[in-house]
Amino acid sequence: MEKFHATRGEHYIVEASGCDPEIIGNINLMQEILVNAAKEANVEIWSVSFNRFPPNGVSGVIVISESHLSVHTWPEFGYVAMDIYTCGENTEPEKAVKYAVEKFKAKHVHITEITRGLDDGDKIFYHSIISWEEGKGI
Repeated sequence: MEKFHATRGEHYIVEASGCDPEIIGNINLMQEILVNAAKEANVEIWSVSFNRFPPNGVSGVIVISESHLSVHTWPEFGYVAMDIYTCGENTEPEKAVKYAVEKFKAKHVHITEITRGLDDGDKIFYHSIISWEEGKGI
């Protein structure tokens, strides 16, 4: 029988509101912020794809060796939904989250952290979920 090795990752789901609409509605700035956030996380970037949607939202994804960063913005509401998932012992996704929300100039941030992985013995997926407002966890 094939033995699976435990895999673990950190998955951050970020809800940011009160963001600067001029920043989060600018495709070039959003791409720059997310690329720099990936660098803050100490990951290897493979692919970058960003699009602007009418009337002024931005969506983008950065594919990294260790998984992905993605973002969707609603400048008219000052809202950003961001997702950062990394695996590997040397990644620092918390730094990416902190960097990005500071650059968005978010007034309110709610972060949900999900520890993801497989258990060696039973091959059952498990999640440990921790939620906090900005400043309490990062």
